[in-house]
Amino acid sequence: MNTTMGLQLLLMAAGAVAVSAVARRKGWPAPLLLVAAGLLVSPLVPGVPLDPNLVLYVFLPPLLYSAALDSSYLRLRDVKRAVALLSVGLVLFTTAVIGLVVHLLLPELSLAAAFALGAIIAPPDAVAAVAVGRRLGLPRRALTILIGESLFNDATALTLYRVAIGAAVGGTVDLLQGVGEFLYSAAVGVAIGLALAFLFAWVFRHTRDSLVENTLMLLIPFAAYLAAESVHASGVIAVVIVGLYLGNQMHQRGFGTRLVSDAVWKVTDFFLEAIVFALIGLQLVTVIKGIGGGGYGAWEVALYAGVVFLVTVLARFVWMFPVTYLTRLFRRNEPAPAASHVVIISWAGMRGVVSLAAAFAIPVGTPDRDILLFLTFTTVIGTLLVQGTTFPMLIRRLRVSSEQEQYEDRLAEASAQQAALTAGLEVLDRLAEAEGEPDEIQKQVIDQLKEKSWRRSLTAWERLGGGTAQGGAETPSSLYRRLRREMLQTERETFVKLRDERRLDDEVLREVMAELDFEEAILER
Repeated sequence: MNTTMGLQLLLMAAGAVAVSAVARRKGWPAPLLLVAAGLLVSPLVPGVPLDPNLVLYVFLPPLLYSAALDSSYLRLRDVKRAVALLSVGLVLFTTAVIGLVVHLLLPELSLAAAFALGAIIAPPDAVAAVAVGRRLGLPRRALTILIGESLFNDATALTLYRVAIGAAVGGTVDLLQGVGEFLYSAAVGVAIGLALAFLFAWVFRHTRDSLVENTLMLLIPFAAYLAAESVHASGVIAVVIVGLYLGNQMHQRGFGTRLVSDAVWKVTDFFLEAIVFALIGLQLVTVIKGIGGGGYGAWEVALYAGVVFLVTVLARFVWMFPVTYLTRLFRRNEPAPAASHVVIISWAGMRGVVSLAAAFAIPVGTPDRDILLFLTFTTVIGTLLVQGTTFPMLIRRLRVSSEQEQYEDRLAEASAQQAALTAGLEVLDRLAEAEGEPDEIQKQVIDQLKEKSWRRSLTAWERLGGGTAQGGAETPSSLYRRLRREMLQTERETFVKLRDERRLDDEVLREVMAELDFEEAILER
């Protein structure tokens, strides 16, 4: 990499972060704004190449791992049938439908190449949908299904893609070999994921060092992905299995590990997602130049792009409604989901950078590579801009919300805080009794511990009322937080003033600032 290219990539990354910052400030979905900005800027800047290996081996593993760490294994287990039907069944169905339609549209395109396009486009990327859904209060079950689908569907699609591309290049399709490759890829990916999960869990039990543990956390997704891919298994599944297992065991780590881990992965997600969505839009000029030399007319390729986009969107609806309600015939004890929820999940099929990376990975020289890349690009852009921009309106129009879930969560939290308070006070009483008759200082310490526990429990109950007292007055807990924040700011200013007067060393300042920051972080809870 020369200096010019390095500077170009640095400016691209800085621009992507700046656009994401604007989106966060305005409350807009960052992925959609990044794609739009990339499209607008693409004709004005030198081409920024999308390296498939960079996406699949550098960006994808940490993004998958972070999503798996943050996911609930128990909730995913509750929706395992829905996730399997989407991440495997729907991907197969979408691949077949798109492949057949594209082969009819472009008879000169081999059936294998058409199915390769179907496999490329089939897996949705739920990043944009989940970001919007969380902001607008989409029910937890719907969010869990979308997250679970996005965790596993890439494994199905990439395996189908390898088989189809091999057939397109080699000219033969062996269905039995394809099924065998899929089963091998999934089974070995699970095995490698579990083996590494147990290994790293054992390592973490013997480290007890937050810095070491989080450094290892950064290496785990790459280790899992490369280990699986090196034996032609699914790196996606291996990474997801490790992430789910270690995320479910995170409560066994120290508090320092959890605090640092949360910050590390938030920054990682923010940076990588900013880059990958900006890269999608920036491919406009590259894709247009490629299709320009293919002998296709402008209206002709526009028609093909429109048809593929519509088929992609409709295929999800055609699969979702029959499968959702027909499977209830075999599980009569489970209530059928509301039609509005099915519509929301059906409309959340936005495609992402994995599809584009797979298209760019088609070997140069493959017949009709340019049209395959063009149709992938237009479908990715179409789903992001059309479905992504209308997704918030659809959620509001259908009045799908999680208000009841949020109330139940607050009630459960308050009850749990009360139970924990009772248990903690019992332990405190036993310890105080074992210490014997306390002196005045010990009494003050015990009273402070009791007061802090009662305040935490009171805060949980106050949340049931939305954080306000009767008549809209400020609750005791919110008053405490407001006043304590003012005190903390004054204390910080005092420490800085003493540092500037050379009465306090910088190292000491950092230590006391960290203590104040942790306390304020607790206040923000």
